[in-house]
Amino acid sequence: MQKTTINTTLSLTSLAISIALSGCATTDPKDTFQGWNQGTQSFNDTIDKAVFKPVAKGYMAVTPDFVDEGVTNFFSNLGDIGVTVNDLLQFKLLQSGMDLSRFVINTTAGVAGFFDVAKLVDLPKHNEDFGQTLGVWGVPAGPYLVLPLIGPSSPRDTVGLVGDALLNPLTYVSAFGGVAGAAASAGGRAVDITDTRAGLMTTEKVINEGAVDRYDFIKNAYQQHREYLVNDGNSSSNDIDLEDNPPSNNSPSSKTNNPAPAKPTNTVNNTATPVTNNTSSAPAINNPKHTLELSAPVEKK
Repeated sequence: MQKTTINTTLSLTSLAISIALSGCATTDPKDTFQGWNQGTQSFNDTIDKAVFKPVAKGYMAVTPDFVDEGVTNFFSNLGDIGVTVNDLLQFKLLQSGMDLSRFVINTTAGVAGFFDVAKLVDLPKHNEDFGQTLGVWGVPAGPYLVLPLIGPSSPRDTVGLVGDALLNPLTYVSAFGGVAGAAASAGGRAVDITDTRAGLMTTEKVINEGAVDRYDFIKNAYQQHREYLVNDGNSSSNDIDLEDNPPSNNSPSSKTNNPAPAKPTNTVNNTATPVTNNTSSAPAINNPKHTLELSAPVEKK
């Protein structure tokens, strides 16, 4: 989702700080914020090791698989609201109809989204966010940027996170629901983060075994995958953006979001997993939500 756990003020502030630090020496002249990024990645790893990972392990230990899957489906269903709006903003009319149908079916027949009934009627899961929409509109990504607690991003995707927050129903529950609404929203976000982080437990080896330089591996994978998403891969069709099913040579699209299945293959902001795709070798980042996905080290439970 898309699960958006952004604090708007924090994100904009961190962007401003990173720009202010852009004059620091870097080893890569193209990596404008390299000094800031490496320090922030280290900070995120520390927080993950001390807080997010232990909580996620506890969550996995006490949560039955069917409940865990239901929680994941619930937040994914909320994310389909933003996906549908971004479909429209990118003029993907057929896809917007499919995603709106997914939301309606899962919200009703799927009991508020806890069951993915739409999957049973062959409605695929798609991935669109406002950062991708800005890219489709021609806004350049800008230099690589690691955000505190959020992880790999860019100036364009940081602005996109604000747009995603505005499309997240929990934002309005928190803003207009009073004390009870704010508490419910905070609790929901905490569960969302924990559920997302628990889904990363099997991806550690991809980075630790496949990366000579962990920072460069994460940076390159993130940038390539975001470009891949914005450009719909090598697709000749701009109206379908499949998330869950890698397209075949006969598929109407080759754009995929590296599915965010149940726990074993999900994303605390930023972990890379390989794409299985017959038409492109672009790396897949489980980064539909920018939720601490790539910067946090993870291990198989």
